[in-house]
Parts: sequence; C-alpha cells; structure tokens
Amino acid sequence: MAEDLRSLRIDRSAAPQSRSGSAWKWIVGAVLLLVLLGAGWAGYSYLTAAPEVATVRVQAQRSGGAGAGAVVLNATGYIVAAHKIQVASKVVGKVAWIGVEKGDKVQAGQVIVRLEDDEYRAQLQQARGQLAALQAKLEELERGSRPEEIEAARAQVEQAQADLENARVQLERIRQLAAEKVMSKSAFDDAQARYDAALARVRNLEKNYELVRIGPRREAIEAMRGQVEAARGAVAFAETQLANTLIRAPVAGTILERGVEKGEFVTTSFVGERGAKGYVVTLADLNDLRVELDISQNDFARLKPRQRGIITADAWPGVEWEGVLDEIAPEANRQKAAVQVKVKVLNPDERLRPEMNAAVAFLSDEPAAAAAPGKPVVFVPPSVVRNDRVYVVLNGKIVERQIRTSGLTPMGLRVEDGLIGGEDLVVNPAADLKNGMKVKVRQP
Repeated sequence: MAEDLRSLRIDRSAAPQSRSGSAWKWIVGAVLLLVLLGAGWAGYSYLTAAPEVATVRVQAQRSGGAGAGAVVLNATGYIVAAHKIQVASKVVGKVAWIGVEKGDKVQAGQVIVRLEDDEYRAQLQQARGQLAALQAKLEELERGSRPEEIEAARAQVEQAQADLENARVQLERIRQLAAEKVMSKSAFDDAQARYDAALARVRNLEKNYELVRIGPRREAIEAMRGQVEAARGAVAFAETQLANTLIRAPVAGTILERGVEKGEFVTTSFVGERGAKGYVVTLADLNDLRVELDISQNDFARLKPRQRGIITADAWPGVEWEGVLDEIAPEANRQKAAVQVKVKVLNPDERLRPEMNAAVAFLSDEPAAAAAPGKPVVFVPPSVVRNDRVYVVLNGKIVERQIRTSGLTPMGLRVEDGLIGGEDLVVNPAADLKNGMKVKVRQP
C-alpha cells in the first residue's frame, strides 16, 4: 500500500506548458476581435458617411412688375444641327490623304480629303493632245490652199492631159491598123481602155485643181470648228474631274463623323459598310442648333410660329437657353399621332451637342401675375424640386421644405410660398434623401 502511495506523484513540469498554450489562445482571440471590430467600424463608417450633394443658391428679387409669360406646354426631344451635311465625292478613287479628325472645325472650301489622281491627270493630258491636233487642222482649213499646193495641182492636170493626148494618138493608130487587119481587136480594146483611164484621170485632177484653187468649203470649216469646241469641252471636263479629287468642305462647321480611312475606295454612290464609301465626312454648324420635338395632336393647338420657349438639357441641370419655334412639319405622323416641330436655340454655346436630350417649356404671350409690392419674387430651377418639395442644406444637414409654385418662367419655377431667397438647395435630390440627413456639399 505504501508503495502504491509513493507511486502517485504530480508531474509539475507539464503545468507551465499548459498555461503558456492558454495564453496564446487569449492573444489570438483578442487580435481576431480587434480585426472584427475594425471591419465593423469601417463598414459602419462607409454606410453612414455623409453623401455629397450639389447645391444651388436661391435668387430672389423684389419687384412689383409683371413676370414673364406662363408655360403653356412642356415637351421633350433631341438637339439636332439645323444643317447636317454628308460630304460625298464627285469622282471615283482611292483615298490618298485625310486632313481632318472627328471634332475638328473646318472652313468653307478647306481641303479635307485628297484622292489618288494619276488616272485623271493622264485623261487630262490626252484631252489636251486631241484639242491641239484639231486646232491645227482648223487653222489649216482657215488659211486655205497655199500657192505651192495650187501649182502642184495644176502641174498634175497638165501632165494628165499630156498622157491623155498620147493615149488618143495611140488609139487612133491602132484603130487604123485594126481596120486594115494588121493588129488584132484585143490590141484595139487595150488601147481604148488606156485612153478611157487617162481621160478619167484628167477629169479627176481638174476637179481637184479647182477645189485647191478655190480653197476649203465653209461647211468643212464649220464642222471642224465644232470638233474643236467638243475637244475644248473634253479638256474642261477632265480638268474638273482632276479638281474633284480634292474634296473640300462646302460650308464652315465641325466634323461629326469621318467615314473613310487612307487607302479606302470611295465612289459617287453608297455601296456598303465594308465596300466603297459614298461619303467621306459628316459635318454641321454647331452654332445653328435646333431642338426636334414630337408634339401630340391634342397639344398642337397650343403652339404657333415664332412662339418663345425655355430650353433645358439633361446634361446641364439648372442651365437654360432661349428658343423660338422655327419650323413646323407640313404633315403629321400617323403612327405617332404627332406633329414634328423644331425650336431654334437663340443663344447656343459649346455645352450643347447634337443628339443630347432636351426639354422645351413653351411660353404664352400673356405675362404672369404680378408680385405684391415688397414681396420677394423667388425663382428656382426645376431640377431642385421633387414632388413639390425642396431640400435645403443648413449646417451640413438636410431640411425638407414644402413649396408652392405658380409655373415655369424664363428665370425658372416661380415660388409663391416656402422660400424667401438665399437658401442652398440640393440639385437633383436623390430618392433616399431625408430630413435631418448629414450631407457634404460638393465643391464646384
């Protein structure tokens, strides 16, 4: 029993090792807890960070006069260039050089594309050669026959007459011999044939001598003059074709699209996207813009030519441009049940681009009701209003206010109640913007 009790001993060497392992577990747990707390705080800070907002300050004025015309119709559409031109080639050829890029401004008459012109230069040279030959022929006809030519023609006639006389003598001699049966009839026939040929030659040379002596007929000269004029026309056409290898801008404007690259083939008619091209660039004058709108037939009666309007663009909240109804389509669109109209932008600037979304508030000619004497007249841009509410930034927090408006004017929405002027309002307020929310004003 005593031996058994002595065998029961505590191993003290293992105790320190157990305490050390437990300490490490506590350290690792504490580190993990700190990491989790840090991540949670970062997430909380991200979710609760004050959102940035853009603001605009309310402008107010005191006036007892009448305001601007009231809005009679609002419509949306797109900004378009008044004149959009696709510059095409007048001749067929391969592009040798391009001098513009998309967005470049060009002047009227400026060379924008050059085509290879070797063939056109050769055609011009050929046409000039033909003209020179015909002009020389005409000059020869107009001068008439030279004395040397007349003398040569007379000499030919005299020689032919001598030959004819010799043939006549021979014919008479052979006729007598044939009558005496000394020569055969075939010899007589040969002599007769030689005489007839000599006689025909004399007559032809006499006619030629007469023509040479008189000179060319007027009809021949006029015919040659016609050929010369036709040759001059061919030269002018070849010169025009050569000049057309330089494609120029027909008007001043901005390049909207470049349709060809160096080495591509252009033609006088459109072929396809990968084939020969029918136009080289598209350009427009961005200082002459319109807003294209489709007006419902039910609202069309509210408009009239030259009616004023306020233009706004989605890309530039709070910015307004003046406009006037410039064009009304002569017929309606049956499918849309609408009439297309165009509003001219009276004060365009570089912020407006073709194909931008735009809205037009058409104004009546009748002025809006006058404000009471001494009462501030407040105007705000439509982009700050949501469901008849505005969101004022005060000491870094949102203050939601209910307002009452009386209509859109050239200076914006007229506020009858809810604002006094000087407030900073959120532009395009987000749907989750709430009263009392902290925000950070975005610096312009």
